[in-house]
Amino acid sequence: MSAPTILIIDDDPDFVEVTKVILETKEYTVRSAGNPDEGWASLKQDVPDLLILDVMMGKGAEGFIMARNIRKDSRYAEMPILMLTSMREQTGFDFPGERIHSKFLPVDDYVEKGVEPKVLLEKIEQQLGKNS
Repeated sequence: MSAPTILIIDDDPDFVEVTKVILETKEYTVRSAGNPDEGWASLKQDVPDLLILDVMMGKGAEGFIMARNIRKDSRYAEMPILMLTSMREQTGFDFPGERIHSKFLPVDDYVEKGVEPKVLLEKIEQQLGKNS
């Protein structure tokens, strides 16, 4: 059985590099894209086993828009999305009530950036376990 593939779409190259190293120590195959356009190109080329998606990219919360568009496409119906953000750190705001909502934030899980590697790996394993 081949290692699960994880795609990271995030415009912070330092975060991507650190996360890639963490994931590769657990034998995951990791691809990355630095913006939503590159992310779409990568998704169309090969659907990963899991997507790590940043909320705040480009001119604002482009990750929200991308998550919604991904969920409208049946090719990605089974692909878990783990959303990462530093929105609370950058804006001081957090989401009221339930963070994950099928229309507002259609993702499988959500964590703040600065997440401990152990917690990130646990969340990834939980999401990948849903599909096995």
